[in-house]
Formats: sequence, C-alpha cells, structure tokens
Amino acid sequence: MGVFAAQAAARTFDFQAGDVGYVPFAYGHYIENTGDEPLVFLEMFRHPRFEDISVMQWMANTPHEIIADTINVQKSMVDALPTTKQTVV
Repeated sequence: MGVFAAQAAARTFDFQAGDVGYVPFAYGHYIENTGDEPLVFLEMFRHPRFEDISVMQWMANTPHEIIADTINVQKSMVDALPTTKQTVV
C-alpha cells in the first residue's frame, strides 16, 4: 500500500495476510497486489459519507503546470489525462 501527503511525503508498506494498515484522513493512497494470489481486503471509514477520486482524476483537475513540475513530466502528458473517474471492476 502506498500512502502520500503534501510536499512529496510518501511511504510504501508491504503487508502480509492478516496485517492491518491505516491511512490518515485526507491522505491519498493506493493498493497494489504484488503477490500471485487474489487480493482480498476490507476498507472501512469512520465517516458515514464516502467520497472517492482517482489519482489520475485528481491530477487532471489540478493546475497542469503544478502537476508537470511536481512529478517532472511534460505538461502535454498531464493535458491528456481524463477529468472523469475511470471505473475499475
């Protein structure tokens, strides 16, 4: 699991079966299955209303110059990102 905050603060955690992770409020995060078996995880929220935004959607809706400078890519790459969330099944 990767967890990231402002000012280039990020950490990556390598969990095993039965481990518990925590993401602080308003921190971006992602889950990646690096194993060779299906990943099953439970995500719980303390707030009754859930909102979700993908990293790609967030980058597409942030001033493109800021994103391009921050992650050191061409602005044209950021310009091409979709502004709506892509569904993952």
